Amino acid sequence: MTATASETILDAPVDVRFTAAGTPLAVRYDGRVWAVAAEPLHWFTRDSWWETQRTVPVGIGNVLDIEHWRIQVRLGASASALRTFELRRDPQSQQWLLESIGDS
Repeated sequence: MTATASETILDAPVDVRFTAAGTPLAVRYDGRVWAVAAEPLHWFTRDSWWETQRTVPVGIGNVLDIEHWRIQVRLGASASALRTFELRRDPQSQQWLLESIGDS
């Protein structure tokens, strides 16, 4: 990913709350709760296992698909400006990372 002038690259751990349907509802980052304010975008990429040389036991499950969400958020229930958060979760982790923050 290439950062633009209005984007900050972080890779910071965050807590994500999901709806019953599995879409992000809110993100806790830096002690604040950011509410999702628009329809999120969801996609997967593949881990370059040949570069990381990770090995796992046979039958462990999917260890290649990296999950991503791009969400527009605002601080709490306020009318603050929208920000764009890009979230990532690696296949062998339950921890979500805030990959970047951009201006919407």
